[in-house]
Amino acid sequence: MEEKNILFTIGQFAALHEINKKTLMWYDEINLLKPAYIKENGYRYYSYQQSAELETILMLRELGVSLDEIKHFMSHRTIESFDSLLKEKIKELSQTISHLKSVKKILSNHQQDMEMLRSLDLSTINLVQKQSCCLVMVPITSDISFEKGIEEVIAKTKKYQLRRLHDASYGSMISTEKLSSGNFDEYDALYIEMPYPVSKKGLHLQPKGTYLRAFYKGSWDKISDKYKEILAYSKNQGLTLFGFAYETGINELVIDSIDEYITQIEIPVKLK
Repeated sequence: MEEKNILFTIGQFAALHEINKKTLMWYDEINLLKPAYIKENGYRYYSYQQSAELETILMLRELGVSLDEIKHFMSHRTIESFDSLLKEKIKELSQTISHLKSVKKILSNHQQDMEMLRSLDLSTINLVQKQSCCLVMVPITSDISFEKGIEEVIAKTKKYQLRRLHDASYGSMISTEKLSSGNFDEYDALYIEMPYPVSKKGLHLQPKGTYLRAFYKGSWDKISDKYKEILAYSKNQGLTLFGFAYETGINELVIDSIDEYITQIEIPVKLK
């Protein structure tokens, strides 16, 4: 077709591909995409066949491929090299999409927490249904300080590619056996809930089912009073607590004092 032999001015070629002509001048300077023809007056012209080359470059740039990588690929274009490059970028995009989904879930959870806080009655104790979730857990022992436990649980999440502590819910766990025995200060573990699907191997599975939910406001030195209230409520309602109590802070992003800190307590229950 004669149309395929037409030469485009740099302005026409830039407009055809919806880019700035300075971009084409830059690609020429770095030897990424040279014009098909340059007149004696220095005017650049591009051929129809170069459209595919430019679109490939623009696609790779959009995927975040470096200019050096693009130059190498454009000089050694094969089915194998293109397939390898695409596989690598698809993997990176999948990881990015997974992270963005987890960020969206986190933001949605924060928004739900804020809506709940507006009308929250701290004196209420109720039953809720929860889905199972995976927790990165670090046991608390007598030879590990609370601060050291926090460092360990954060370090442990790195292999699951959790970027920041606030990308997930986190808190502490204490067994219902200890609560029933009055040992309100002997916590069993610190945990971080994974905000996206991961392999369950090596993780603590928080079970699906009915949970008792209560709230405590203030520093943790008097949280035992809330647990005593929970135990009395459970006895009166004929509820059997089992497993662990999971404590999570729900308003730390919007407070200035520990006295305003609200801890959400959730404990799995068996209904009699």
